[in-house]
Amino acid sequence: MSQERIPASGSRPSQGIFYGWWLTGVAAFVMVIGTVPIFQGMTAWFVVLEREFGWNRAQLSLAFSLTRAEGTVMGPVAGYLVDKVGPRRMVLCGLPVMGIGFILFSQVNNLWQFYGAFVLASMGAGFGTWLPMMTVLNHWFQKRRAMAMSLAMEGFALGGVLLIPALAWAIDPDEPDRLGWRLTAAGIGVVLIVLAWPVSRLIRNRPEEYGLRPDGRPEDQPEPGERAGSGQGEGGEADFTWQEALRTRSFWLITIGHSGTSIVIVTLTVHLGPMLTDLGYSLQMVAWVVSTYTGVGAVFTLVGGYIGDRVPMHLALFGFSVIQSAAVVILLSADTLPMILLFAVVLGIGFGGRTPMTTAIRGLYFGRRAFASITGISMIPMNIMLLVFPLFAGIMFDAVGNYQIPFSVLAVVSFFGAAMFLLLGKPSLKVG
Repeated sequence: MSQERIPASGSRPSQGIFYGWWLTGVAAFVMVIGTVPIFQGMTAWFVVLEREFGWNRAQLSLAFSLTRAEGTVMGPVAGYLVDKVGPRRMVLCGLPVMGIGFILFSQVNNLWQFYGAFVLASMGAGFGTWLPMMTVLNHWFQKRRAMAMSLAMEGFALGGVLLIPALAWAIDPDEPDRLGWRLTAAGIGVVLIVLAWPVSRLIRNRPEEYGLRPDGRPEDQPEPGERAGSGQGEGGEADFTWQEALRTRSFWLITIGHSGTSIVIVTLTVHLGPMLTDLGYSLQMVAWVVSTYTGVGAVFTLVGGYIGDRVPMHLALFGFSVIQSAAVVILLSADTLPMILLFAVVLGIGFGGRTPMTTAIRGLYFGRRAFASITGISMIPMNIMLLVFPLFAGIMFDAVGNYQIPFSVLAVVSFFGAAMFLLLGKPSLKVG
C-alpha cells in the first residue's frame, strides 16, 4: 500500500498561519487523549487494582513489562507502517484499538484478563499516538523541529496536570460515591473510539502535498545553501534510510541514551503511587505529586524545545538528563512532603527539558525519509530496558520491602544514559 497522499488542489490548508503549527495542536490533543490515561494514569490505576484484587507489585509491574515486550516486536512494525501508509491512517486505526482495550479493561476480573486488556490498549497507543504524530511534525519542521515537538508534548504534560487529579478523584476506592475505576475506564474507551475519525481528518502527512516545504518555505524558495544529492535532504540535512542509520555510531548512542533516561519516568510511573501510599499519603496526594512534576515539566518542555533549536542538541540533552538523574537521588532520601515535592520539581525540570529533544534529535541526525522506521527500530533495545526495570523494581520490593536497591540502580543507569548523549558529535551528512 502506498503512503496516503492528499492532492494539493481543493484541500490546501488555508493561507495565513503555517499549517504545521496547527498540527502541533492536533498532536498535543492526541497526546492528551491517547497517552495520559494509560501512561501517566498508570500509578493511579495500579493503586486501585492492588487494593481491589490484592495483586502484588511484581504482578502489577508485569503488566507494563508485557506491553514493552509487545512494543519490542511491534515498534519496528509501527514505524514501517507509519512511513508506508502515513500517520493519518495510523491514528485512525490506533485510537479505536486503544479504546477497545480500555473497554475490556473495565470488565476484568482476573490477572490474565488485565494483562490482555492492558497490552491491547498499549498496542493501540503505540500505533496511533506518539509515533505517528512525532513523524508528522518531523515532516513539517526542520529549523523549528524541537520547538514544534515540545509544543506537542505539552499535551502530555498539561494533560497530566489536569487529568490525573480528575482520574484519581473518579476512581478513588475510599470514596464509594465516585464513578469507580470500571465506569471511568469504559468511558475513556468510548471517548477514544468516538474521537478517532474527526481527529484523523485534521492530520496532514507531509507539507509537500500542499506545495509547501518544512517550516513553511514555498516550493519555489529553497533553503539557502540547499543542494541536491543522494542521501541529502532539504537544508543540507542528511536523509538516511533505516539501514544506513543502523550502521552509524550516532544511532546506537542515541538509542542507549534514550533508553537509559526513559526508564526513570517509566519506572516511577509504575511504582511512585504505591511507594507514596506506603508512606501514608492518599491517592489524591499521589495525584498532586504527579501533577507537580508534570506541571513543571510542561514549562521545561517549552524551555527544552527552545534551547534544542539554538544550542548543540546533544549537550542540552546531557544537561537535562543529568538533572533528571539527580531527581532519583533526591527521591531515595525523601521521607517528608517537602522533600517529595522537591523531587517532583527537579524531575519535572529534567524530564520536561529532555523529552522533546530525545525525539527531535533523530530527525536532526537522520532526516525525514525514514524517521518513523528508524525510531521504531530504536525502540527494540529501549523496550527491553523498559520491560526489565519496572519488573525488577517490583520484584525487589516484594523481596526486601522497599525501593532503595532498584531506585539506586535506576539513578546509576540514568546517569550512564546521559553520558551517551555527551559522546555524540555533530550530525554527519555522510550516509552509507
